[in-house]
Amino acid sequence: MLLKDFIKSATERLSHIYPSPEARGIVIMLCEERLGVKSYTHIVAPEYTIKDSALETLEKDMERLSNAEPIQYVIGHCDFFGYRFNVAPGVLIPRPETEQLVSLALKALKCGKENISAIHTDRHTPKVLDLCTGSGCIAWSVALEASSAQVYGVDISREALSIAESQFTGNCHPPHFVEADILKSDTSGRAVIPDDIAAEGPFDIILSNPPYIMDSERSQMRPNVLRYEPKLALFVPDNNPLLFYDACARWTSGLLADGGMAVFEINERLGVQTMELLKRYGFKNVTLITDCFGKDRFVSFHR
Repeated sequence: MLLKDFIKSATERLSHIYPSPEARGIVIMLCEERLGVKSYTHIVAPEYTIKDSALETLEKDMERLSNAEPIQYVIGHCDFFGYRFNVAPGVLIPRPETEQLVSLALKALKCGKENISAIHTDRHTPKVLDLCTGSGCIAWSVALEASSAQVYGVDISREALSIAESQFTGNCHPPHFVEADILKSDTSGRAVIPDDIAAEGPFDIILSNPPYIMDSERSQMRPNVLRYEPKLALFVPDNNPLLFYDACARWTSGLLADGGMAVFEINERLGVQTMELLKRYGFKNVTLITDCFGKDRFVSFHR
């Protein structure tokens, strides 16, 4: 089968799920991954023929894609902050807008590949904590860009942590990942922080992209997200939408260094409420930050 014909027919098969340009982009991404071709091969080499063995693999992939499974799960990876991360149905697929969270952290660290200094601290080695780390894309991106930093990631999902721990080898000092439930508190309402995290504090920067989509917003989600991505990493109850931000604030109260900074990704509809919550905890310089699409997406603050 000609590559150009496969791209045309496969795009049509996905048209019931995605707009045509997006469907075509997904098919081309699949061909690049499975065939090693370029996005323009079908144009410059219109007679390029797909071997039968490769066509078999592509057909299996198309079955999964036709059932709305995300392309990132089908090919097993996605790109984030210039790095390739392994993903599977047990972890949330990193979104492009979350890259800004990493950029904000690196800016605060005054970081270049050869120059890094902890914010408002004389420690030679800055420490960064990523709550609800999932695939580890935030923790790893900071570790890879800020090679002198000690980075830690926390998540409740053992499956997610297994993926996070295996992302890279030999590229940098790897993040240390810890399994913990950040919602857990003691009888007095204080966060229950594992000893191996508490012992490493205080942290100069604390980051988090926690679950923040309200249950009532499910109807606005695409079927590929609802059907395949982990609900544990996405949704919060309508009657307590800041559940995870309250937990993150409790952790941050106990772990953020004096003068340290925290940045959380947020629900664009809950920016003001999130800021008010953080102010109640006594944090300073609570600031709302828009993403690359102009939406309220992050809140930064200091100890």
